[in-house]
Amino acid sequence: MARRCEVTGKSVQAGNNVSHANNKSRRRFLPNLQNASLLSEVLGETVRLRLSTHAIRSIEHNGGLDAYLLSTKDRNLAAPAVRLKRRIMKKAATSAA
Repeated sequence: MARRCEVTGKSVQAGNNVSHANNKSRRRFLPNLQNASLLSEVLGETVRLRLSTHAIRSIEHNGGLDAYLLSTKDRNLAAPAVRLKRRIMKKAATSAA
């Protein structure tokens, strides 16, 4: 499974460990990913996603999963989030009509 947030797309970064003697060795900075179950009010179901803690805080700050996805532009979302956003928009359109 890829170490990538399914909403923000945050992934592994690379850098150096630097010793006191200024020796450099490569290292990886891993994102803090958590398995989260979030309720989609429009879909009426629980959605399981692998999210970074930053994404979880952003979703809560914006009022839930549906509000966050609908207020965020597609270019700022990862592919799984765009698919989920389209499902929410389609369901909202059919329930409004």
